[in-house]
Amino acid sequence: MTVLGVDQVMQSVRQLPSLSSVVMQLLELFSHDDPDIAAVGRAFDRDQALAARVLRIANSPFYGMPGQVVSVHNAMVVLGQRNLHNLTLAAAVTGSFPVFESGWFDQKIFWQHSLVVGQSADVLASCIGRHQESAFTAGLLHDIGRLVLVTCFPEHSRKVALHQKTHDCSCSQAEHEVLRLDHALVGAALAQRWNFAEVIQESIALHHEPSGNPPGAAGLADLVHLADVTAHALDLCGDPGEMVPRLDAEAWGRLGMPWPNYRHALAEIERRSADAGSLLAA
Repeated sequence: MTVLGVDQVMQSVRQLPSLSSVVMQLLELFSHDDPDIAAVGRAFDRDQALAARVLRIANSPFYGMPGQVVSVHNAMVVLGQRNLHNLTLAAAVTGSFPVFESGWFDQKIFWQHSLVVGQSADVLASCIGRHQESAFTAGLLHDIGRLVLVTCFPEHSRKVALHQKTHDCSCSQAEHEVLRLDHALVGAALAQRWNFAEVIQESIALHHEPSGNPPGAAGLADLVHLADVTAHALDLCGDPGEMVPRLDAEAWGRLGMPWPNYRHALAEIERRSADAGSLLAA
């Protein structure tokens, strides 16, 4: 039987490990305008593996300072609070799932797309002056439900991939036709499991259909939707099966993004996303 029951999927999500208390403490510290640097350092001291991975990423070509970031405190000073928040989240989330090889799912392309959408959301948020603190998080996590399905239900996911290829349709459409649910629902459930804010959960749930968003998610779901469409349109991940989603006109209108600002943002997104793959190798 191919169809998955929602209860079956939710049970699997509940069995996935939570993000560590150290990661959640760090994200909470970074949410303040003036985070306690000493408290940040003490938190990283409790998870040396995370600290080492963050420093490897900080010294990757992505940030253009190989070998120059020698400590977490130094990273805060050199990279700034938002960048350290973003790479801490990226290090934690990408390390939460096992690495595996599959002929029908490319994990590297998945993470690269997720990082590019996170970067795109961050750039677009700065253009309109909204959601700058949560944009990268929501963008990075927008497709996380796909990885949950592939990890927990590999045979079902293989059938989805085959259906998508055979019928030349979107991943979300294939999931609905094969499983009767999609990765947006699953991703929102994982974001809840990981104790992310409700607005993050809603933006993940609605990133393909932002016109259905409730008042609390208005804006962020629109932003993630535009970031996802933009990342696909720019083809920054080298995915041979790239398919550009339709841009929701209502979401675009609600964001109030002037076309000249958007055109300027495209160049910045390409620049910042050029070395996204280097974060995965760090």
